[in-house]
Amino acid sequence: MTPLLETRGLSKSFGGLVAVNAVSLCFNEREAHAIIGPNGAGKSTFVNLLTGHLPHSDGHVLLNGADIAGLAAHKVSRLGIGRSYQKTNVFPSFTVFENCRLAAQSRLPTSMRFFRPASAYAEVSERAAAALAAAGLSGRAGRIAGTMAYGEQRQLEIAMVLATEPRILVLDEPLAGMGREESEAMVALLKDLARRYTLILIEHDMDAVFAIAQVLSVMVNGTLLETGPVEQIRASRAVQDAYLGDGAEAY
Repeated sequence: MTPLLETRGLSKSFGGLVAVNAVSLCFNEREAHAIIGPNGAGKSTFVNLLTGHLPHSDGHVLLNGADIAGLAAHKVSRLGIGRSYQKTNVFPSFTVFENCRLAAQSRLPTSMRFFRPASAYAEVSERAAAALAAAGLSGRAGRIAGTMAYGEQRQLEIAMVLATEPRILVLDEPLAGMGREESEAMVALLKDLARRYTLILIEHDMDAVFAIAQVLSVMVNGTLLETGPVEQIRASRAVQDAYLGDGAEAY
């Protein structure tokens, strides 16, 4: 299978600190791929390189075979790589629908459309409504985003990413800070999205990772320790020793 997205020898150094060291990974179409590892392993730096939020020091990022390493984040986004962040990133004073519509507007061919109201662009509103439906928020469209529960705000952030019409979703700790019910709802949403999108997930909740992912990659100290199907990684003694710990065999 030809990967939709691939890194080859991707590296990032901050002075004498090598945060990501020659990582080569493949991400296939409509596959849920989780990147796990202890704090400081280089996971967030790696996805920042994937999405153009950091310049790389060496290596390649290939999207459909074309090298996109070094492109700015907004250009990477327009190529179909959507990104969410560890901290919720919504407009709290706007409605849920307005948040999604703003994200959808970013795909208009030009920003010089301020002489017409946003509601005049039917295709933008349709895209926003479809994204809310996909994220399970159709019934919350009129709510002010800042008044929603934390888990719903995280759902909204994913809906905003969907409104940009990505092919790849890069989600950085989408379950962070959630309670049990919120986590269960998010896991169900991500499992559904993984049927339609390539999903690249950073997450510390291992129960959620095992429920969602088909492939796991383990990073330690900026390097790729091991990558493979979930059962292979769960059974790996090297992974258990480096990250999952003695309790790993319970999974």
